[in-house]
Amino acid sequence: MNKTAAAIHALEAHRKEIERTTIADLFAEDAKRFDDFHVETGGLLFDFSKHRVSRRTLSLLLDLARASKLEERRDALFSGAIVNPTEGRPALHMALRNLGPRPFLAQGKDVMPEVNAERQKMLRFAEAVRSGAIKSANAKPFTDIVNIGIGGSDLGPAMAAKALAPFVAPHLNLHFVANVDGADLGDLLPKLPLTTTLFIVCSKTFTTLETLTNARAARRALVEALGEATVAAQFCAVSTALDEVAQFGIASDCIFGFWDWVGGRYSLWSSIGLSLAIGIGADQFEQFLAGGEEIDTHFTAAPLEKNISVLMALLGVWYRNFWAYAAHAVIPYDQRLARFPAYLQQLEMESNGKSVTLDGAPVECATGAVLFGEPGTNGQHAFFQLLHQGTEIVPIDFLVAAEPCAADARQHALLLANCLAQSEALMRGRSLSEVEKQLRAKGMREDAIARLAPHKVFAGNRPSSTLLYKQLTPRVLGQLIALYEHKVFVQSVIWNIDPFDQWGVELGKELALRLAPIVGDDKAPLDGLDASTAGLIARIRTFRKG
Repeated sequence: MNKTAAAIHALEAHRKEIERTTIADLFAEDAKRFDDFHVETGGLLFDFSKHRVSRRTLSLLLDLARASKLEERRDALFSGAIVNPTEGRPALHMALRNLGPRPFLAQGKDVMPEVNAERQKMLRFAEAVRSGAIKSANAKPFTDIVNIGIGGSDLGPAMAAKALAPFVAPHLNLHFVANVDGADLGDLLPKLPLTTTLFIVCSKTFTTLETLTNARAARRALVEALGEATVAAQFCAVSTALDEVAQFGIASDCIFGFWDWVGGRYSLWSSIGLSLAIGIGADQFEQFLAGGEEIDTHFTAAPLEKNISVLMALLGVWYRNFWAYAAHAVIPYDQRLARFPAYLQQLEMESNGKSVTLDGAPVECATGAVLFGEPGTNGQHAFFQLLHQGTEIVPIDFLVAAEPCAADARQHALLLANCLAQSEALMRGRSLSEVEKQLRAKGMREDAIARLAPHKVFAGNRPSSTLLYKQLTPRVLGQLIALYEHKVFVQSVIWNIDPFDQWGVELGKELALRLAPIVGDDKAPLDGLDASTAGLIARIRTFRKG
């Protein structure tokens, strides 16, 4: 039996040993449990005391990490080794937030001179737009910025712009368009002052179907309203396809690039963050990068048992593989982090939603949990019923700031109370005898108690983590994103899968391109289509005629 198999076997046996031990039992046995089950770094506190883990559990999980050669694989990631074998690439998004002298190598070449040059070019442009030095075709300062992208080119900037709204210049409005559904752009265009709107087209290859469809529609709207000459002044691009961008009509000094070792869902740190940089300014954008860099240092330097990303990942593995919990919730008690769960959905589910190992063999364990979430307290009035009393157990990450940012302090105290109460309720629960005692105290008759009490029982023993920080700033947002990026990588190491490719999105794209002309032409033959697709297209044609 190899070391990994032995570690798994030990964890399976341990899981049976502690099956009847509740989280409340663990607190009762150890008055200092919080002291030993939290980690702090850079102003972030990670509390993992409300989990179904003992010191023995953590020791065994760390054995699994070491047996999986986590430390060696982490070193390979940061050294620029090919960690994305299906595409033959390193994954060096950490270089994008590297503000110090540290070199990052890709195939033996230090990429930092290029990264620094591109970053400075992008930030200079962002500052010039923000200050009004760069103006629209009508020589007016820009008031509206429209980011056109999809996936990582949309989720990242859109999430961060909402999260950091208090830091966005008050004279700027940031908008984000992604869906190929014409309603996404169509609903926005009538509200835009086109004479002072800057469009940013984000597509590495400048061939992404959804992005280019929306970009061409925006271009038509601008040309029809203000003339062809406005395109060069009011469009810019984040792309590496210089010829295609030039053909679109975008000037060369308005094109910002990034590299093939940057995956879309890891690209917010690059020029993909241009819309965010315009909104919050170069200094705050660099603070955002600094937060990510700070976590990179923590991830590479902290011992595994005090390493927040490692602990987050191991807890996820513990529940996914040894307790068969298939879902994971992220609940930010911060309305401005409303898009953070969606951002993490792509990061985690696109990265680790894999069913073959690095060498192409079928995986032998479950990978990638289903991730979802909404801001608290909204989620409490939507799906927390299932989290508290449902048959599925869903581990949760709670995120909350100790102090509000541009929000009412009295309301924030209530928000904090709700966050802390939910994690306590999930852990503690309420027994049948406790419910009966409570109902008797209210004077309820015994027969009524017997009928009602079972419905008010909370099983408890439901695990959660809490990430606490002083205030949601650009630096803290950078920290949070980087923590989850490294969590995803650690889990991929343990599952022995490639977290940096995403071939699962390809087939649907190919079929959409094949079907588009058939759907668009009512006379196109339906030969060769499956019965369902053919039947649906036939009905679409009937609806059109009707």
